[in-house]
Amino acid sequence: MNILVCIDDTDNLESRGTGELASLLAAQLEERGWGESRFVTRHQLLVHPDIPYTSHNSAMCFAATLKEATLLPRFIAHAGSFLERESAGGSDPGLCVAAAPQLGDPAPLVAFGRAAKELVLDKAAAYALAGELSLHLSEHGGSGQGVVGALAGVGLRLGGNDGRLKGRLPLGPAGARCRVGELGNQPLVEAVRGVDGSRPDPTALVEFGEKIKTVLLEGKSVLLLEATGDPTVPWRTCSRQRLKHY
Repeated sequence: MNILVCIDDTDNLESRGTGELASLLAAQLEERGWGESRFVTRHQLLVHPDIPYTSHNSAMCFAATLKEATLLPRFIAHAGSFLERESAGGSDPGLCVAAAPQLGDPAPLVAFGRAAKELVLDKAAAYALAGELSLHLSEHGGSGQGVVGALAGVGLRLGGNDGRLKGRLPLGPAGARCRVGELGNQPLVEAVRGVDGSRPDPTALVEFGEKIKTVLLEGKSVLLLEATGDPTVPWRTCSRQRLKHY
């Protein structure tokens, strides 16, 4: 059974981040022999005075495949207990788990995710949509406001064109170079594209910048490159500022 798992609002300024907790939860799913997980993505939501958040108001989501459908209730119970135990004081953690057989038409969920990037949404709207789609949505401390971001994060991951992968790629120091074709050998790089959608020549040189990350495009972990205008080294990895658009 394929599932999407998203958590939101689990931290404070002194605690471990929500991304770290998402990675731990994904690892625990595998350690218990329940299935396999994929990479964690960070989804930026609206920053607004009416929305309580710690620092950036972002939700963290990962995909996983459970060995058996009967494991879903066990995993959900474990995830809820995990958030109640590991979330920081003063946080408002929320959990969303969406199983592929229950999703049906994904359009309303994707639309909710996109709306959360532009509008102030409330718990009532989140619970109403989760009920319509038969998704698991639950709060695990504080006001529980994190359910809004958790549901939105699942929608954005499902849409396949939003978010940056957690962590950075260990390709090498800033200024180092390699061929475009070599980038595809990295475990988390599923495709390499120019920011304009082009497909760089595999033999072309790429110069590394700092904090190299991939983004989620068309459901894949994509390493984006910027053109340099230099025919000798025509590409470089995207700057951190550029990646903030994803």
